[in-house]
Amino acid sequence: MNTVYAFSGEIEESFEQSSEAGVAASLGLNGQLFAFQLLNFAIVAAVVWYLILKPLTKKLEERKNLIDESLDKAKQVDANLQMAEQKFQERIDEAKAESSKIVEKAFGEGEKLTVEMKKRAQKEIELVVDQARRNIKIEKEEMVADLKQETVNLIIAALEKILSEKVDSKKDKDLIEETIKSLRG
Repeated sequence: MNTVYAFSGEIEESFEQSSEAGVAASLGLNGQLFAFQLLNFAIVAAVVWYLILKPLTKKLEERKNLIDESLDKAKQVDANLQMAEQKFQERIDEAKAESSKIVEKAFGEGEKLTVEMKKRAQKEIELVVDQARRNIKIEKEEMVADLKQETVNLIIAALEKILSEKVDSKKDKDLIEETIKSLRG
């Protein structure tokens, strides 16, 4: 029996060990191997973090800041562009207003020049008409003078005829009528 008890003591010990190691063993884990693997994972994670992830996150942060700055600059450029477009539109509006004023001024000056030219033309026409009237008056005076001279000459010629012939009153009357007819025709 002693051997039975000794055997049973061994079974109890191995059962206790197997019960403690049984949970980890039943999961397929070796405690010591698990601890080393956990330590290796921590070392690899630390190396990866300090050598890869930390510089990578730093670069990503710098990149993010650069993108944010670029976006801010783009917004500022867009705002400047809108302001420039607004100023450009204002200048165009000012230019249109100024061109309208210039057109109105030119139209007014054109009207003024037209009126002035009409007055000048009217004066020139009046001068030409006055000159023509003076010329007509002079010609009329010359014609009247010529007519008087010719009338005098005809009267002298008629008197010479009358005086050269002794005429009676009937011949005198006929001669005067003949002279008057020749003057008319």
